[in-house]
Amino acid sequence: MKLTRKLVLAKAKASDLESVKKLNCWGCNLTDISIFSQMPNIEVLTLSVNSISSLSPLAGCLSLTELYLRRNMIPSLSELSHLRPLTRLRVLWLAENPCCGTDSSHYRLTVLRCLPRLQKLDNQVVTEDEISLALMEGEEVTTPPGSNQNQLSSNGLPDAETENDPLNYNMEETNKIREELGMKPLSRDKFSSLSSPSTRENKLSLRKSHTLDAVLLLLRDLDEEELHIVHTATQNRLQTYTLDSETFKDSQHMQKTAEIQH
Repeated sequence: MKLTRKLVLAKAKASDLESVKKLNCWGCNLTDISIFSQMPNIEVLTLSVNSISSLSPLAGCLSLTELYLRRNMIPSLSELSHLRPLTRLRVLWLAENPCCGTDSSHYRLTVLRCLPRLQKLDNQVVTEDEISLALMEGEEVTTPPGSNQNQLSSNGLPDAETENDPLNYNMEETNKIREELGMKPLSRDKFSSLSSPSTRENKLSLRKSHTLDAVLLLLRDLDEEELHIVHTATQNRLQTYTLDSETFKDSQHMQKTAEIQH
């Protein structure tokens, strides 16, 4: 069944689609929700107990804060890539869909890695520890095949340019945290080498970046004394790097001198 303009207006008791802020379509046997591409102002949406298989029509619903999709036919967590542009989304109920699989822990970490702004998933509060763990251990969600490549993503770039960028959303989150800590934001160039994590080197870079995300998140929970400990440890580590760098430079200089003399 296709969700039509007439049905939406009747349920919402509204005169036009743009004025609809909340909509409950629980148990309507829906398969086609393309109408939401015309509803940018929807904030709370209930679509539980239907037969929905694609979330692509929701990619433009930038005001969405709560989305209920329990018991549908969503086949893969790759559909979550359509929700990445929804920066205000805080509540998602996705349980009892084929995409959830049998490993509840892996499923939850993968969802939170894709949508780290969520505050509640499947009626369970999301913790900062979960987000940190998800950034390191959650599976990367890629854009499903056949998606509209001209659709804009959360940073204003076409998905064709960002679908293979696994840290596109992590970059924004990381820079927000860095700003809170008084640190300079990282440019996209710092993440460019991670856009195709197929080689061993890129996978290592990806893991390091996730570790940085986790560290920055955890810093917010530390008190003054604990931050001093981290500061001291960081200074010691930096001194080690400086010494190693100077030793390497001296070694190179000696080698060049020996070559000249020879």
